[in-house]
Amino acid sequence: MKRKRHVLFIISFLIIFLMFCSLTYAGTAGDETINHTLDGYIKYALLNNSGLKAAYEKWQASLDRVGYAGTLPDPKFTFEHYIEEVETRTGAQRYSVGINQTLPWFGKLDLKGKAALEAANAEKARYEALKLDLVAKIKKLYYQYSYLAQAIKITGDNITLVSNFESVARTRYKSGAGLQNAVIKIQVELGKLDDRLTSLQDLLKPVAVKLNRTMNRPSYELLPLPESIPHEKLIPEREELISLLKSGNPDLKVLDFMAEKNNHMIDLSRKNYFPDVTLGVKYIDTETRDNANIPDNGKDPLITSVSINIPIWREKYDAQTRSALSEYKSVIKNREELENNLLADLEMAIYELKDAERKIILYRDTLLKKAEQNVNVNQLAFSSDKGSFLDLIDAQRVLLEFQLAEKKSLSDYGKALAEIEMLTAFGSKRN
Repeated sequence: MKRKRHVLFIISFLIIFLMFCSLTYAGTAGDETINHTLDGYIKYALLNNSGLKAAYEKWQASLDRVGYAGTLPDPKFTFEHYIEEVETRTGAQRYSVGINQTLPWFGKLDLKGKAALEAANAEKARYEALKLDLVAKIKKLYYQYSYLAQAIKITGDNITLVSNFESVARTRYKSGAGLQNAVIKIQVELGKLDDRLTSLQDLLKPVAVKLNRTMNRPSYELLPLPESIPHEKLIPEREELISLLKSGNPDLKVLDFMAEKNNHMIDLSRKNYFPDVTLGVKYIDTETRDNANIPDNGKDPLITSVSINIPIWREKYDAQTRSALSEYKSVIKNREELENNLLADLEMAIYELKDAERKIILYRDTLLKKAEQNVNVNQLAFSSDKGSFLDLIDAQRVLLEFQLAEKKSLSDYGKALAEIEMLTAFGSKRN
């Protein structure tokens, strides 16, 4: 009996342990499916974004259309039942069956297949464009999220420091060694810092929601705060970027493929001036005449036929050709307009990249060092009673603004680089 209790106890313990493990695994399964880094977010989005999946399926559907676009039309089977039997010399004819196959004019099927292939290539380019756009969105949101994380940390550190200044200022004021306006100004500065910190913290949630939704994740989950802002610097020169845009931008490729498709449609419309040929075979069931000795008695006729359509309505075919030409010209002009707009966007992105890079160097190598020196000088002056609290607070405020500006420049640099990579497809070639 005692042994049975031990066995039951062990079984119960194992059941509880397995339940605990399953609950623990269920609670952490979501975190195990994503790597909380920029590359991890990009990979997750590429695998799960609904819009990208829809574009992929549309591309696959267009590929399937290529398979049947250049095939012959379905043959037509006919069955004729004679309500009244047709009396002939060899017997009464009761019904007939036949089959017809239309053969389009030479080259029509080939052109239809080529047009469908170019349409499929256009859908693939649209998919690639959407993928580049998705990667750029993830990067821009991640850089913004990273900046918020850094700004919150820097602002929090400054609040702690200024709070210490306030304690010292209040102590000095109570002892008669300090001025009340210094205490008030420090408290005002603390209020401004608290307000800034609250705004930064409140902005985290909508940015995280947008980032999660772009990745097709639950929007309510706050993502871990990045420890730093990624900084990539290797990009081609301006002329090479322009060349990459003209040759590699998938939105331009879409219009290139559509132009080629419309070019095939022009050739196809010109084929409509020529007739299609229909070949047919017909079998007629014939009864045998009783008590009749005639040649071919009851023989079933087998008939072959050739027919052509007569393309006499020239106005219709002229209109089809004009329509195809207009579609082609429209695509060419749209491509020209899009390329101009994309080149303008590229110039702006290059400017924003270089401007951010200039600011990063300026703040990191010059202004931040000067601001830190200014804070140190004012701290020494205040410690030796040769400076005021107000000068120290002003110096600390300048240092804070420079620290935030440097992080903002890093974030702006990353966003501009993401824009350039999307416009030129440079990032996809590099990876």
